[in-house]
Amino acid sequence: MRICVAHETVYRYDTPSSCVIQTLRLTPRNHTGQYVVDWRIDVSADCRLEPQEDAFGNLTHAFSAPGPVSDLRVMVEGEVETQDTAGVVRGAVERFPPSLFLRETPLTRADAALAAYAAQFEYADGSTLDMLHRLLGCLHEDIACDAEAPNTGSSAAEAFARKRGACRELSHIFARLRGVPARYVAGYFRRDDDATGPDLGHAWAEAHVHDLGWVGFDPVNEICVTDRHVRVAIGLDHLGAAQVRGAHYGGGREALAVKLIVAQAAWQTQG
Repeated sequence: MRICVAHETVYRYDTPSSCVIQTLRLTPRNHTGQYVVDWRIDVSADCRLEPQEDAFGNLTHAFSAPGPVSDLRVMVEGEVETQDTAGVVRGAVERFPPSLFLRETPLTRADAALAAYAAQFEYADGSTLDMLHRLLGCLHEDIACDAEAPNTGSSAAEAFARKRGACRELSHIFARLRGVPARYVAGYFRRDDDATGPDLGHAWAEAHVHDLGWVGFDPVNEICVTDRHVRVAIGLDHLGAAQVRGAHYGGGREALAVKLIVAQAAWQTQG
């Protein structure tokens, strides 16, 4: 499938900011089942984008825009060719052994209630893969996806307690199954209706399965990752894989507006 992405983020400040510093994780990498045909990032400020790689091998771009900055626009456009690999991730950059992804963070740490929930999915019967699929189905059923709050910063335990969460919180909860290395993935997802709007940035989890390697699970849609997913960045939690992180100095209150289009290439939808 050929997926087209147009992702615009606009920041506006009450008074001009004296400096804006940001790190962008907005560029996908090639791996088996994903080939980046074209990808570009444009920043409205007069600055230089410094390409880098973070500790997890994510492609990043850092920049510093000196003030006065009253508004800042970051535009990402590109096309990615995807294939369905039944969720199995191969050929990706791997900097660390799977055991690193057993670590908890403040956003993924389980409290007593979440630990008890995870305990029911231990290896009582069946394989690790069977267990992960059971977890995927139960999590989709038990925790409602809160589409009205896609940018909440709640922890896995907090989202589990209220039985609601955005895609990032559902992914954090999925990653807390004891004894299975799991990590957070930030990316894009092409919906069936090719909808547009501010809330289509997506997240899911990858779990490491013996003899298979990393496998992607999307608890929001109750599916393994397919050719409708574009994988951009990984981390221990959403802060480690955040597509945009930064700070501004001065400028008062910051207002944020996002527009995102994730669609199948027009030539593939004809006929």
